[in-house]
Amino acid sequence: MLKDIRGLHHVTSMAADAAENNRFFTDTLGLRRVKKTVNFDAPEVYHLYYGDEIGTPGSVMTYFPFGQMPRGRRGTGEVGVTEFAVPEGALPYWRDRLAARGATGLGETSFLGENRLEFTGPDGDGFALVESADRGRTAWTGADVPQDAGILGFHGARMRLRDSAATGELLTFMGYQKDETDGAVTRYRIEGGNAADTIDLEAIADGKAASQGAGSVHHIAFAVEDRAAQLRVREALVDTGYQVTPVIDRDYFWAIYFRTPGGVLFEIATNEPGFDRDEDTAQLGQALKLPTRYEPYRSQIEGLLPAIGA
Repeated sequence: MLKDIRGLHHVTSMAADAAENNRFFTDTLGLRRVKKTVNFDAPEVYHLYYGDEIGTPGSVMTYFPFGQMPRGRRGTGEVGVTEFAVPEGALPYWRDRLAARGATGLGETSFLGENRLEFTGPDGDGFALVESADRGRTAWTGADVPQDAGILGFHGARMRLRDSAATGELLTFMGYQKDETDGAVTRYRIEGGNAADTIDLEAIADGKAASQGAGSVHHIAFAVEDRAAQLRVREALVDTGYQVTPVIDRDYFWAIYFRTPGGVLFEIATNEPGFDRDEDTAQLGQALKLPTRYEPYRSQIEGLLPAIGA
């Protein structure tokens, strides 16, 4: 069993419109845009990062807005719901705020004693706000969201799978412990990590396979402290039979990727070096930051990227 995984690092999804995506996360949800850069494989497309003040691992939602991308089809083999933690008692505030801003799919539920408010994003993305203790986390209170209601970071994520057994075994190997089951959903929780420490597996035996597009999660990333820990994890996964990519430098973290038995793409990302490696904390997410290899083409890239606002 691995001992280096610390919970979630980030979740990366896809969107159809960069400005709408930026507005939803910074205005409606009140998160901070902590980095404005580009897709390393398609520099004409933004890669936008949203989170707390410094983009703490376990708080960061990222997006590739591909521009007029068709919506994905919800189904099995994907992360169906990305869950954010909010302070206890905050759900009435968020219900009113989201309704006033035209959010759809609003519905209050509970799971394993936790109060949840589910809703959909601009591209049909599946989200939930879950009341939680702050566990040492401080919300970024942008767009007039009060401190006692602000998003603290991730709570976890829910994957929808035709058969959850093999993915459950993988999570156990990664250091997660099987928790409780309620209906078709089983929770896995990791101890001793960050506060973004739960993964729920929902088994839908007769579900149709998801098709990726706008609103789909592209991959889900798990955190390790540093490159040494990442290499230990990579070696263990390869020895277990997984096809794992080489280590890739993503400027703000190092990453490896592999496909899970249920079809979801997993990433293992380092907590180092962080989003302040190329701009001061006070200015995070303001300037367009480019990977070194794209700097000679900055003017052309800037001409292709749409304006998205502050």
